[in-house]
Amino acid sequence: MAKTARKARTKKKGNRRLSRELLEIADDMHASGLMTKAAHEKITMRHMEDVAPAGPTTLTGPEIKALRQRANLSQAVFARYLHLTTGYVSQLERGAKRPTGPALVLLDVIRRKGIEAIL
Repeated sequence: MAKTARKARTKKKGNRRLSRELLEIADDMHASGLMTKAAHEKITMRHMEDVAPAGPTTLTGPEIKALRQRANLSQAVFARYLHLTTGYVSQLERGAKRPTGPALVLLDVIRRKGIEAIL
């Protein structure tokens, strides 16, 4: 049983390396004009899950509130930019709920690049 699990881990690592190499070749081909943008995006989307990190980490209530205050926005305006309700933003800031899905991704973008990245 342990041998099978070890084999699966090795295969997955090999797939990540292969995906990284494929993406690098696809980037070069697209940059040189040998591959269309549509073909490049198709390859990229298909293989990015093997290469990309797991995704954004979750944010705490105080961190979300700090993001909003740093942007100098009210809860209502912040909620509108994120396509959320004001009540949900309030719950996030209090820690009653944790962001998931698209809301988490947008908050992570704002954390990394500032509110201007989504405007």
